[in-house]
Amino acid sequence: MSLSNPSPALHNEDLAPATERKWGAFSIFNVWTSDVHSLWGYYLAASLFLLCGSFLNFIIAIGLGSLVIFFLMSLVGNAGVKTGVPFPVLARASFGTFGANVPALVRAVVACFWYGAQTAAASGAIVALLIRNDAMLNFHQNSHMLGHSTLEVICYVIIWSLQLMIIQRGMETVRRFQDWAGPAVWIMMLFLAIYLVIKAGTFSFGSEIPRDVLLEKTKDAGVPGEPGSVAALAAVAATWITYFAALYLNFCDFSRYAKDVKTLRKGNLWGLPINLLAFCLVAGITTTAAYTVYGEVLLHPDGISAKFDNWFLALLAALTFAVATLGINVVANFVSPAFDFSNAFPRQISFKRGGYIAALIALLLYPFAPWETGAAHFVNFIGSTMGPIFGVMMVDYYLIRKGVLDVNALYQENGEFRFQGGWHANAFIAFAAGVLFSSILPTFTSILPAWWGTYGWFFGVAIGGGVYFMLRMGARAKPAFAT
Repeated sequence: MSLSNPSPALHNEDLAPATERKWGAFSIFNVWTSDVHSLWGYYLAASLFLLCGSFLNFIIAIGLGSLVIFFLMSLVGNAGVKTGVPFPVLARASFGTFGANVPALVRAVVACFWYGAQTAAASGAIVALLIRNDAMLNFHQNSHMLGHSTLEVICYVIIWSLQLMIIQRGMETVRRFQDWAGPAVWIMMLFLAIYLVIKAGTFSFGSEIPRDVLLEKTKDAGVPGEPGSVAALAAVAATWITYFAALYLNFCDFSRYAKDVKTLRKGNLWGLPINLLAFCLVAGITTTAAYTVYGEVLLHPDGISAKFDNWFLALLAALTFAVATLGINVVANFVSPAFDFSNAFPRQISFKRGGYIAALIALLLYPFAPWETGAAHFVNFIGSTMGPIFGVMMVDYYLIRKGVLDVNALYQENGEFRFQGGWHANAFIAFAAGVLFSSILPTFTSILPAWWGTYGWFFGVAIGGGVYFMLRMGARAKPAFAT
């Protein structure tokens, strides 16, 4: 759509509603293959698979969780198709024209941190391959810089640069990369699974893994309870749903390029419940087969590839894991901060410049490697605030506005979404209430039961969205720009 006199403080070419909508169902499908097929995604999928205890439990917990993910992504995705705007612009409808910078920058901070973490994971897979060579191993052990081995630094910079080359050419290049990388990763994953199952000589679902070993290896997945119990299955589903918390916010950054809602629905259907179930199944089968072959629970795929006797297979595996991690970084941790930083300073920062800023931050973080320390807990704490943000935005769009939004007003400083000087007090009150119960109380106090944290994101969505709805209903008689 064409905008009428948009404010320069709220608009640039990248933030404007999408005009070229070339993304078909296959490209949307590959958003999800790129998002979940990472080293951490594999670890979580394999862990949750094993904690289900049986194939039927796996279908129930992961299947139901994946259907919920499909529903939630459809909510924000449909809004992106209808309005054509990215996440930080859509957030202006509920948080205000300038208040929207707060949820946008929260999302950007988390993305920059994990951008560095995922880049380090991808480069680590390459390092694991190279040190199979004695000369490289000697170089790795004896040459150091910036707190890492020189080999690690070189590989990190190479992976970092490759990602920058993809993103600097814009969203169409992102789409083409995904359309190639998604199928390639799936082919390699299936190959690895079949190879290990044949080598193991059996097809199993992890029942032979001793319970104490299983619980020790999967403790970082955050699933309490006895494997296979009702409590564990509920936690498995909740953990799987929460894993996508960041994308619930900024999936409209991608869906805005979809041809129509029907195309989006088809891509989401194949990319979410169907793809997620298949991915978890393959990850679980590969892990259990690797246990039979190597006698270890290897939940990280680069650990499996390091065991391969065949150098060529190890090369294929390392490249696959690197490409998979590049995919999730571009989707989850690069595109979003690029738009988020651009939204904060649209006159100075374009989409490309926003991406460069995100990449630079990740590069500057590398010497400190905060993802290897307790800082990860801090970022997870910040990330849990995404629940209330999602709740506020979806309640505003679907329950308050009934899916009808004046897109042109999103780019006007003195229009409908000015609220109180560009900030919407009701949204921030609701946001604070949600954060209190999703993040602050479960993290810093023992007031709430121990299991609360597993479902913190859900409480954040419900409380943040509920408080916002009540506040808006209470002010219903007032003009929209004054509430």
